[in-house]
Amino acid sequence: MVERDRDDAGRARSARPRDRLGRPLPPGSAGVARIPDDLELPPQQTLTFAQQLLDDGLAFNAHEVLEAAWKNRPFAERMLWQALAQFAVGVTHIQRGNPKGARTLLTRSVTRLTAYQPEGDMVPYGIDRAGLISRVESLLAALDAGAQPAAEDLRPRLRG
Repeated sequence: MVERDRDDAGRARSARPRDRLGRPLPPGSAGVARIPDDLELPPQQTLTFAQQLLDDGLAFNAHEVLEAAWKNRPFAERMLWQALAQFAVGVTHIQRGNPKGARTLLTRSVTRLTAYQPEGDMVPYGIDRAGLISRVESLLAALDAGAQPAAEDLRPRLRG
């Protein structure tokens, strides 16, 4: 049986470095900085950090930042944060050349973004839900047409 890397709590966690697209590299390789599993930031800082990563073409890392928020935010907001994390991982699949995976995650993202109903109809933290829905729909249309989305289309604006 192959021994798996474990974290301090005993959960399986690969210690291998990762490339810009989140793919594992051989042990000892230089990779990009990892996002800590226990990351907890206030919502505005989460969005700023995730936006910086998206702007730098690091959608996989942005996904990890947004996933931490999804797991740590109040239940009423989790669908929104999950949609953002799925959006980022959908972009990651496009960057990796996996249109089927991209379609799956982007569809999940747009479904959650559309279904999310905030109190008072105001999306919190300035998140541009309408703009993100439009961006996802545009990416899905490009994928359906067999086109490779432009690099700027893979750097969505999280806030309006």
